[in-house]
Amino acid sequence: MTVDTLILKLPVLGNLMRKIAVARFTRTLGTLITSGVPMLEAMDITARTSGNAVVEKAILSVRKAIETGRTIVDPLRETGVFPNMVVQMIGVGEQTGALDSMLQKVADFYEDEVDSAVGDLLSAMEPMIIMFLGVVVGGIVISMYMPMFAMIGKLAQ
Repeated sequence: MTVDTLILKLPVLGNLMRKIAVARFTRTLGTLITSGVPMLEAMDITARTSGNAVVEKAILSVRKAIETGRTIVDPLRETGVFPNMVVQMIGVGEQTGALDSMLQKVADFYEDEVDSAVGDLLSAMEPMIIMFLGVVVGGIVISMYMPMFAMIGKLAQ
């Protein structure tokens, strides 16, 4: 639980991990509801597949609130784990009776966001990787030529 909390609070990776968790939550829940799985059982399955203890705990607390007769929106908002836009979109889907399609749309949006964020992260890391490889190759070249220079220096004496 502590590690997952820290992961979600990291500056760059935390935002990415939150987007991944939201995409996984909405995709799984939307697919299960579309397939006809009852809401409470779908929430259990979704919690187990979340991949993050903080998100799992939040989903289980939402499930308990739904069990008592509350809507899905208020408990989602209270957890503080899910972005406000996701909560609002789920609320609209719940009110219109199209929760499954709304969850799929949110999942599509967040999967695109994850792809974009990963691409940006890789673009930012590319210069560091090139510098690291340059240092490694330079170190190998220097380690190969230093003994040769030492031998040439001894022969010249």
